[in-house]
Amino acid sequence: MAFDADEEILQDFLVEAGEILEKLSEQLVDLERHPDDSDLLNAIFRGFHTVKGGAGFLQLEALVNCCHSAENVFDILRNHKRKVDSELMDVVLEALDYVNAMFEQVRNHEELTPAPDELIARLDALAQPEGEGAPAAAAQPEQEESEPAEDGGDITDDEFEQLLDALQDEKSAEVSSASSAGSAGGDQESSGDDEITDDEFEALLDQLHGKGQFAGAPAGEEEASGKEERPAAKAGSAGGDDLITDDEFEKLLDDLHGKGGSPTAGGEPSASKEPAAPKQPSAPKQTASSKEPASPKANASKPEKSKPAEKPEAKGAAAPAMPARENAPAAETTVRVDTKRLDDIMNMVGELVLVRNRLQRLGAESEDEHMHKAVSNLDVVTTDLQSAVMQTRMQPIKKVFGRFPRVVRDLARNLKKEVNLVMHGEETDLDKNLVEALSDPLVHLVRNSVDHGIEAPEVREKAGKPRQGTVTLSAEQEGDHILLFIEDDGAGMDPEVLRRKAVEKGIYDQDAADRLTNSECYNLIFAAGFSTKEQISDVSGRGVGMDVVKTKIGQLNGQLSIESELGKGSRIVIKVPLTLAIMPTLMIMLGDQSFALPLVNVVEIFHLDLTKTNIVDGRECIVVRDKVFPLFHIKRWLVRGGAGQEVPDNAHVVIVAMGTKQVGFVVDQLVGQEEVVIKPLGRALQGTPGMAGATITGDGRIALIIDVPSLLQHYG
Repeated sequence: MAFDADEEILQDFLVEAGEILEKLSEQLVDLERHPDDSDLLNAIFRGFHTVKGGAGFLQLEALVNCCHSAENVFDILRNHKRKVDSELMDVVLEALDYVNAMFEQVRNHEELTPAPDELIARLDALAQPEGEGAPAAAAQPEQEESEPAEDGGDITDDEFEQLLDALQDEKSAEVSSASSAGSAGGDQESSGDDEITDDEFEALLDQLHGKGQFAGAPAGEEEASGKEERPAAKAGSAGGDDLITDDEFEKLLDDLHGKGGSPTAGGEPSASKEPAAPKQPSAPKQTASSKEPASPKANASKPEKSKPAEKPEAKGAAAPAMPARENAPAAETTVRVDTKRLDDIMNMVGELVLVRNRLQRLGAESEDEHMHKAVSNLDVVTTDLQSAVMQTRMQPIKKVFGRFPRVVRDLARNLKKEVNLVMHGEETDLDKNLVEALSDPLVHLVRNSVDHGIEAPEVREKAGKPRQGTVTLSAEQEGDHILLFIEDDGAGMDPEVLRRKAVEKGIYDQDAADRLTNSECYNLIFAAGFSTKEQISDVSGRGVGMDVVKTKIGQLNGQLSIESELGKGSRIVIKVPLTLAIMPTLMIMLGDQSFALPLVNVVEIFHLDLTKTNIVDGRECIVVRDKVFPLFHIKRWLVRGGAGQEVPDNAHVVIVAMGTKQVGFVVDQLVGQEEVVIKPLGRALQGTPGMAGATITGDGRIALIIDVPSLLQHYG
């Protein structure tokens, strides 16, 4: 293995190949639904080919072999010598799993575990034309020679070697008959002489662009036709002139090698560039197609675009090997930055936000107009800086969504169901840490929709539904939060079944279960150990999936809610903040201590007469607009000595929500809304129930950030 290779080259390979492999998983599942899509077949072929090329450069033989066998399968498929079917896709997806596993081993600088010989043999068998043996495969190179112009795909190394041999033989034959003074092109190359004669250069142009004509169709026609360049070149050769002017030759060099090439000074310019052309696999195709110059007739018909006569002299000083100008800026538009550095910058911006909050508090107390203006300017700049740094940490949620077509496809085949996955809002951006944290919960929810939600095809037909069920995964931004929806058009949930299961599992007694609303019944599926499956399978039935989802979303300061209709389907909504680093909060006072309530949990605030509370099931409650809310005096939990203090007649009440449940917190004082930077608790305080972290307030004091679900679970 070539891990001793330049680390920068290895990192470039990991970035490029990682993106390709992510796309391949999605493209392969898409191909199963659209087996005749030639663009998709070519894209997958190029994907395996590119990964193989990078792995070959790094001498990762096991990865090269697996990619090469998969590439051969798609070479046969794109030439329509075999049809795409589910069995073939099973083998290719298994190969992709091994490629991904080896890629991770490369990332971790571990020894590669090659794909099993049996899998490679199955791939090689699929790389044979359907219903034919080796003879058909042997005839492939001849057909392939004309194929690239048709489908725009790559050619294999063997085919390229044959193409070079054919060109070389043709060249030597033509030059020997046409040339009176020079030797053949093959002799010229072997002699090591850098100069070639005019006749040899003419013969080379003939090979590249057709006999007696160096150019193809006019540029406008060339772009419109796209795939018919060679015929156009031959058609245009009738009546063409063998002699070209200086301007036309200059244009030819520009088209072949990019602007800034050598001027027309004898045979030397061509000698420095033309012999190198056959060394690039794509050169014969490019020069014959996409980079073909306009013909002399085209130049004559558009005189305003022809170069002035003095241009060659002006370009004489240009570097002979300058690359095409339009390609130069592309490499400089992005910079790869270590995520740790971004985290450090984010941390410093967080500190700056705290200083801004402090200055705003001091500025409000000051009557100096210049002070107010300076603080106001600082506020604007800090907000913009905070937003810009946040954007650098943002990633599209497509990085999570991209794995689900494969998850749904494999699970549906395992369960003998027909399921179509629809995805919306894949470009929605959210914090990098959130993208990684949401991955596992979403996998659980999507698997749950396929397993519990979508019925078997026969059951759907009896219910008057199409055989194929649909799972919809979508994302959208709402203010400073992201909403994620997982919907299915399956059987829906029966509240009565859920109530009965809750009593059987001992979660509620019969009386309490009967009083549950439908919405509360749906939320029972998030209880630990709760499952409606009668039999345990390798997919579900143990009741350990959904409670993990609820815990994880709670840790992200998110909310979960469920809507369902029996026979129509279910919908799960997840609401999470855009970032975990900076949080909008409601600052409150309990006694003389400051606390921060995450604003995402706050529903409403009002002043209440505490003498008008009620006791229900031994718990203090309040009635607001005909709704009953449990009431908690959190000062008794969080402030030393708070439990023994008398309850005032009037107090502020903050209604907070966790999922579908809402409760009231009694607080002493409301300070106002403030954006805070979350700081993790020290080792001595880590794991304190009800605390998510700490922050520094605008007046310089330390405030604890309340974790509402954890607080109620521990104290309530």
